[in-house]
Amino acid sequence: MPNENTSKDIEKYEETIEKFIQVIARNMNLYGITSSVGRLYGVLYFSNQPMTLDDMRDALEMSKTSMSTGVRALSDMKMVESTFKKGIRKDLYQSEEDWYKSFTSLFGNRWRQHTETNIEEADEAIAELNEILQETGDNDLKRKIHQDIDRLRYAQNYYEWLMQVIQLIESGKIFEYIPKNDK
Repeated sequence: MPNENTSKDIEKYEETIEKFIQVIARNMNLYGITSSVGRLYGVLYFSNQPMTLDDMRDALEMSKTSMSTGVRALSDMKMVESTFKKGIRKDLYQSEEDWYKSFTSLFGNRWRQHTETNIEEADEAIAELNEILQETGDNDLKRKIHQDIDRLRYAQNYYEWLMQVIQLIESGKIFEYIPKNDK
């Protein structure tokens, strides 16, 4: 039977872990992930064994549907993986323990989507400005269009550079320049 000091130690331990799970949840917002999905990841990360959707629901007091949606989102980002344990018929999930791998996958996916969209938007804007340039006789407007096309080309150069950074991260070559801290 646990004594009073052991109970206090366990309570303090649980509070400490819960506080860090909250930090994880807040930080996940930086990557466009809701805090509830961030909490789910934190619970899985600190779990000593794979969890079922029921286990997660009980731990977080959320609906099974929410757990399923959250697990799917984390799985798509390669932050959670499905696993198997002999004798258990329900699906089991565990967190990806390698945060570097999770970051490169998550960062790459998010930034690639936004950067590709920005490149397409810049291309469309240049095409539209070129059409206006061909149709207008207003010299002031032509001058403004040329300036703005130059600005858009500068933006395109930046986005192309950013795509190289994204490829460096996605490929893992970033770690040749900035090694992982394996302390």
